[in-house]
Amino acid sequence: MNPYILIIVVLLGLLVGAGIALSLRRRSSVASSGAGVLEADGKGASELLEPAEPKIQEAAEESAREVASLPAALKPTKSAFGALRERFGSGPITQEALELLEASLLRADVGLATTQRILAAAAERIATRSASLDEVLATAQAVVLEVLGDRDRSLSSSAPEGLIPVWLMVGVNGVGKTTTSGKLAAGAVAQGKSVVLAAGDTFRAAAADQLALWAERTGAELVRGAEGADPSSTVFDAVARAKARSADLVIADTAGRLHTKVNLVEELRKIRRVADREPGHVAEVLLVLDATTGQNGLVQAAQFTEAVGVTGVVLTKLDGAAKGGIVVAIEEQLGIAVKLVGLGEGLEDLQPFDPADFARELFSSSS
Repeated sequence: MNPYILIIVVLLGLLVGAGIALSLRRRSSVASSGAGVLEADGKGASELLEPAEPKIQEAAEESAREVASLPAALKPTKSAFGALRERFGSGPITQEALELLEASLLRADVGLATTQRILAAAAERIATRSASLDEVLATAQAVVLEVLGDRDRSLSSSAPEGLIPVWLMVGVNGVGKTTTSGKLAAGAVAQGKSVVLAAGDTFRAAAADQLALWAERTGAELVRGAEGADPSSTVFDAVARAKARSADLVIADTAGRLHTKVNLVEELRKIRRVADREPGHVAEVLLVLDATTGQNGLVQAAQFTEAVGVTGVVLTKLDGAAKGGIVVAIEEQLGIAVKLVGLGEGLEDLQPFDPADFARELFSSSS
């Protein structure tokens, strides 16, 4: 072969080899770089997505903690009294201020009877000497505390020996009975009690499913019947299960009985009778009321009390109400103790009702 041709062939081979090597090196570099991007992107996605749920949960919990206090929950209700202070300041009370105070009390659903008591006490105080708006509001606080009185606000778990205490949850649709039942179960389990939840709302599968989630979450046992089954039989089965398992408590959810429907109220009476048969003993009938319904809640309380003997009220959604004074109206007119209040969505936001805190906070100057 011509030596010049041989040299050219060798050079071409070297050039082709170098090109291939360079190409491979670049591909390796790109692959390596690509792997790095994927890993980084994966890591970035992990950092952005994985902690997102906890962060959202933390934010939700923080939000719940912000509203899970009486001052925050009563802020909408007491805003009218704050407006009075801004308008009339700390000077002597005037007739116009008294008229606006009356309107504010009625808008807050304190009730006509208590409002009249407050105005009468204020008039008596003003008759003896000049009084400021703050002093009149302090008088209103004292009257409200007197109305709320020294009622027993504890939840009873007592029952005759050998019987299982039952808490019946009653109320109209949408007030939060199922959620309240679950929260009460969580509280009882946290105190070391064994709980059986009865899904007595057999007309809504969603209610039983929700209660099943609460049972799983709290470690309580759930008894549910077929959809549309007799709710009283479901409650009775729950009591029997509790007796067989030596459980400490049965919490029975019920359907959202419309208090105007006679046949449904009669069915609720039947549930109460069945729950009170051996081995069960109805220790509490808790009426769950939505604070935002105002005076309509008072009508519900009266009719449920007549039907099933309500022993206490759970007032939910107080954090979203501008009508928190309904607490006063319920206790003034019906003599039923408000035992628990819902101040938010969190588990810990179902809290015992403290009348002294309520009366003080309702008329306090803090926002």
